[in-house]
Amino acid sequence: MIDKRLEKYADILVRYSLGLKKNDLFVISGSFLAAPLIKEVYQQAIEIGAHPFTHIGIDGLAEIFYKYSSEKQLKYVSPLNKFEIQQIDTSLSIISPENTRNMTNIDPKKQAISSVAHQEIHQIFLKRAAKKQLHWCVTQYPTQAAAQDAEMSLSDYENFIFNAAHVHAKDPIKYWRNVHKEQETIRKLLSTKKSLHVFAKDTDLCVSVLGRKWINCSGRENFPDGEVFTGPVETSAEGYISYSFPGSYAGREVNDIQLWFKKGVVVKATASKSEPFLRTMLAMDPGAKRLGEFAFGTNNGIKRYTKNTLFDEKIGGTIHLAVGSGYPETGSKNKSSLHWDMVCDLRKNGEVYADNELIYKNGRFLHS
Repeated sequence: MIDKRLEKYADILVRYSLGLKKNDLFVISGSFLAAPLIKEVYQQAIEIGAHPFTHIGIDGLAEIFYKYSSEKQLKYVSPLNKFEIQQIDTSLSIISPENTRNMTNIDPKKQAISSVAHQEIHQIFLKRAAKKQLHWCVTQYPTQAAAQDAEMSLSDYENFIFNAAHVHAKDPIKYWRNVHKEQETIRKLLSTKKSLHVFAKDTDLCVSVLGRKWINCSGRENFPDGEVFTGPVETSAEGYISYSFPGSYAGREVNDIQLWFKKGVVVKATASKSEPFLRTMLAMDPGAKRLGEFAFGTNNGIKRYTKNTLFDEKIGGTIHLAVGSGYPETGSKNKSSLHWDMVCDLRKNGEVYADNELIYKNGRFLHS
């Protein structure tokens, strides 16, 4: 018998996050471990009258690809992948790892080559999403590997995810619509500002957000959700920032990341673990050393770090700044094959000034 929480979870994804409609061409991607959620989403999509199809992953294929591919293979872009991203109406990606560390020993230069080669597909995705031609969502399915990273039992991790998703609410979709209304106050406040100045431990960073649009994230593209973000002016970042939690990208973990910016560009980058990987990713292309996103995490139901960016960037009282590609709907012009979210905790002695006025202190907005 299917877990009733999973039925509600799928219902939120299909009817609220994706707004799936009759005749939508709908791709569902995830590992075989996510089969219970994939089946439930698939059934609901069929009942709506959509046209779902699946990409079911097997753990370890990416490791094989990067270990044994020639440079020609790394640079190859399948016309089928390009055709798919041009044609689909909706996309659901379900994070469901069997092993979160199977890419640890892969040569980062190979990953960078492949990422750069696929930039065209990434840009097609971003442009179609910005025009609302493609609706997408990324979510999480509880697996043993993810639970171990979070230092939880599988049952505790299941509860963590379902509680963050608020499936226990009397009307979960109504709950997320109310989240949207509450976050609109923050979005409207930030939309009146021209510059932001962040102070925290080993952090003193200024960015311009002049002319940029702030986006209210309340369970549409990510689920569970909780953030308000924009794309900073590409040449504006000045100063330095220390990220509070390890950064995770492409199956690699990087600890104690510190970045220094001048005229919008990372001029120095250090880490206590996997620093060569960090530097290789930042050297991927010219846009990789610039900021593509500045965001405030607003989900106060997520309080602890779990080594999962989907959740960690939403922690209430944090900010995350992504190096690399920005989202066109914010006005960002930064293009890159990289988009790497890194989280800075402001709940203790953190401050954000907007146009020289203190608007955020110790993880909370003062005037929202």
